Amino acid sequence: MKILFVCSSNVCRSPYCEFVFSKIINSSKILTQNIEWVRSAAVFNKSKKLHSKAVVALLAEGFNEAQIASYRPMYKRKDINLFEEADIIIGMTRFHKFLTPTKYKSKFTTLSQVALKKYIPIPDPFLASNQKSYDQIMFQIKDYLKKYATCLLESFTDQEKQN
Repeated sequence: MKILFVCSSNVCRSPYCEFVFSKIINSSKILTQNIEWVRSAAVFNKSKKLHSKAVVALLAEGFNEAQIASYRPMYKRKDINLFEEADIIIGMTRFHKFLTPTKYKSKFTTLSQVALKKYIPIPDPFLASNQKSYDQIMFQIKDYLKKYATCLLESFTDQEKQN
């Protein structure tokens, strides 16, 4: 399985998903065996680097400065292969589906839908006035990622039992 997280600029929400979900996957043998890659990309703005508050949030998650510094935001027009190869495209809001290239809209869902089976838009933390406000949104995302991982783990375990 190939998972692509998308948000507006690929500097806050979707890279956080890529980093944190990859870490969650690596803690499970079943998830590691079934998920080939996790990536992220922008569907609206082309950006050059992570938001400064995203760097702080990722450092707090235990990622080191070298890992974070090596990250380069991806963009739908430049990195269309990610959309082509992804099995699922997970956005933060329904608006991201509107911005997803038409050919790939059928692969689109939102993070809240895969985690909770209902739609709850995840606000853009880009304009958060302080790190605490920013981190509250990241904690919500992390909770959704954990729930999504549990759903996937159950699904993969059920598939193994059927085989």
